[in-house]
Amino acid sequence: MGNSDSAIEIDTRPWLDVEQRGRTFYLTVGGSWTVRHAAILDPQLRALEAGHASDVEIDASGIDRLDSTGGWLLVRTKMTFEAAGIRVPVFKTPELYTALLASIEREHITPPVSIEERVTLAAFLERIGRATHNVAIQAVGIIGYLGHVTLEWLEAIYAPRGNLRVTAIVHQIEEVGINALPIVGLLMFLIGIVLAYQGADQLKRFDLEILTINALGIGVLREIGVLFTAIIIAGRSGSAFTAQIGTMKVNEELDAMQTIGLNVVDVLILPRIIALVIALPFLTFYADIMALIGGAVMCYFDLGITIPEYIRQLHTAVGVNTLLVGLIKAPVFAYVIAMVGCYEGMNVERNAASVGKLTTRSVVEAVFLVIVLDAGFSVLFSVLGI
Repeated sequence: MGNSDSAIEIDTRPWLDVEQRGRTFYLTVGGSWTVRHAAILDPQLRALEAGHASDVEIDASGIDRLDSTGGWLLVRTKMTFEAAGIRVPVFKTPELYTALLASIEREHITPPVSIEERVTLAAFLERIGRATHNVAIQAVGIIGYLGHVTLEWLEAIYAPRGNLRVTAIVHQIEEVGINALPIVGLLMFLIGIVLAYQGADQLKRFDLEILTINALGIGVLREIGVLFTAIIIAGRSGSAFTAQIGTMKVNEELDAMQTIGLNVVDVLILPRIIALVIALPFLTFYADIMALIGGAVMCYFDLGITIPEYIRQLHTAVGVNTLLVGLIKAPVFAYVIAMVGCYEGMNVERNAASVGKLTTRSVVEAVFLVIVLDAGFSVLFSVLGI
């Protein structure tokens, strides 16, 4: 029994034999050509020299075991001879391993992938053109979706089909409004502190510290309060709309809703838009108050201005119109944020990567549009003298 095992082990060890007759060099190999024996075979194969031979015949029909490492050693030996200008007219291999060797040889001769460096002016202009084209397509899609949702909204108001879900609207108001109070309040309180501190630091040079309150009140109520609140909500609720609707699309829930005759806009889109349009003005007012409180705290500790003095100066500096200028913007910003979030959610493809990609895109687009609209409002109010 022991002799039999030793015989099997000897038979399966790799071996190679070389012989040269005339102008032909003969290489005969056999045994087990696997990764286990690669360290032994590699130096022997590298040391082969065909001398003055013009042809090399490789006979690998004696191989009884072959893996990809052994196959690569054979193919490399063949190609080494060919690279030296020696023909290899005969390359005998066991039929069992023909496909493996052919695959190894094919992959070896495949040229490596080259990455073209796009640093030319033409490539730069091409990227700009492609990006502009994509932006134009996206803008047309958003405008078209805005019109579609607006018509659905008007139809729900003036010709109700009984599909406007009050419960869903109330739930969304809780999600986008009430649940956002802590983060909005904290951030706006801190922003009020920062603005008051920076304003006071500059006005101290002219002994006009009291005007810090004027600048803070006008800036927060007209611009900063509604703008920062809209940006926070775009990152919080706009992205949530895209992720929720996009996940439903990936899970084919939207298809199921349409199959049973439900209008996706009525069920998913309008409750979110209406809820955000209702909630954002209240969030803006709350944010204004929190920012002014933060400014009052900073003025008290940094400038020594008492709370009654702060309130009197604030009352002198701002009026109801100043507050209304900011609140008028809130429903417009809310409509844009919700519409963009839902639009990108409906565009999600049926894979998880698309959900993340379009969620990010919805936040970027919503913030961009909010800032553009805010700039437009500023110009409009300036022209109207408001």
